[in-house]
Amino acid sequence: MGTKGLLAVVSVFAMIAGAAPVGADLPQRQELERADLTTSPEMEAITSVSELKKGERLPRHFHNGIETGYVLQGTMVQFPGKAPVMMQTGSAFMNLRGVPHGGFTVVGDAPLKLVTVHVVDKHKPLYEWVR
Repeated sequence: MGTKGLLAVVSVFAMIAGAAPVGADLPQRQELERADLTTSPEMEAITSVSELKKGERLPRHFHNGIETGYVLQGTMVQFPGKAPVMMQTGSAFMNLRGVPHGGFTVVGDAPLKLVTVHVVDKHKPLYEWVR
């Protein structure tokens, strides 16, 4: 196994354990499109879909830019030490630059399906994990 293969395996196991390595991506995220911003060559827009199944965790993180999204399929999620809450189908969300968010586990039977658009600094990781 080469270095890239080993890094991928370590990243996946770290994600499952809930301790994502710095700059790692989510294995549940499928990137659909990426483009440079014409108004700022140092930034890019990234459109993705993500699906998190029951028991999967979205670690707490922030972005080097803005994230906006839409819940394609909602389900129950649970934040540490809190009662489960419903993430409603059809709801929209926005996370501002540098503001930590996420940190929940999917506890509903249906998967959580999201579409997201990130407008972020081009040469920085999409996710910055918060411990």
